Amino acid sequence: MKRIVRIVVVSVLLLAAIVAGGSLYMLSYSLRPDATMRAKNASSYEYMYGEYPFLRPWVDSLERTGALRDTVILGSEGERLHAIYAAAPRPTDRTAVIVHGYTDNAVRMLMIGYLYNRDLGCNILLPDLYYHGQSEGRAIRMGWKDRFDVLRWMDIANDIFGGDTRMVVHGISMGAATTMMVSGEEQQPYVKCFVEDCGYTSVRDQFSKELKEQFGLPAFPLLDAASWLCGLKYGWTFGEASSLEQVKKSRLPMLFIHGDADDYVPTRMVYPLYGAKPGDKELWVVPGASHANSYRDNREEYTRRVGEFVGRYIGGRAE
Repeated sequence: MKRIVRIVVVSVLLLAAIVAGGSLYMLSYSLRPDATMRAKNASSYEYMYGEYPFLRPWVDSLERTGALRDTVILGSEGERLHAIYAAAPRPTDRTAVIVHGYTDNAVRMLMIGYLYNRDLGCNILLPDLYYHGQSEGRAIRMGWKDRFDVLRWMDIANDIFGGDTRMVVHGISMGAATTMMVSGEEQQPYVKCFVEDCGYTSVRDQFSKELKEQFGLPAFPLLDAASWLCGLKYGWTFGEASSLEQVKKSRLPMLFIHGDADDYVPTRMVYPLYGAKPGDKELWVVPGASHANSYRDNREEYTRRVGEFVGRYIGGRAE
């Protein structure tokens, strides 16, 4: 009998050690992919000019005239948070805050900066989220705590561009989830609408999908243990980080965009998000588009649809 008890105790301790070790690995793998982020940061401009050749002359022109600028704020933990911004080609109060995706940075959203600044005639501000790009931090926060930083960046953009702007917030992938999380908070009067492109329903849903596809593992118990550790270490959990719950509280208009060939953030996620959003909204499911490539593969239609939706709430192109 004692031997059986010892075997059970050892087995339980071994299982607990495996779960704890796996959870720590998952937390590091998903929230601190440092090698990937260093490589992306080092190659951002080169990558963007390869994917979007039309960006080079535009960025060169902005840099030559000193129109593309940097700004820095301090976050809640004293960390340095960075953003780039540029005024519209002609004076306007129309402003876009543009939010990048997982392991990306502000530079890797310059194609959307081009859409708003060059095509639609808006002022733009593109932040590096916490732990991304030139911003400091301890680990990726998957949009949840980032929503408070983006709210601050929205205030800063409003101040930079005259103090009485008409603003849209536009995010892609994790930036789209961040945008939806922002949308559920109380908004300033200058905020008029949101655009989310291929955002996930919640961090738990996305991590559960990745855990199954990459490692063939169920969510329980590894994901639950990793979420608990994330709460201890970083102050937030996977379950609370829900775009879906935030969208339910959103009262401003929102355009939902998702590629129908997206197998990273599955297309199916957009339907409950769209259904949960009260008030004015539109949905565009983009035929053949893979994850975060709806603009790249459908540039003219993407620009038209975004311009028409946003234009209803912040006005048309500046004269």
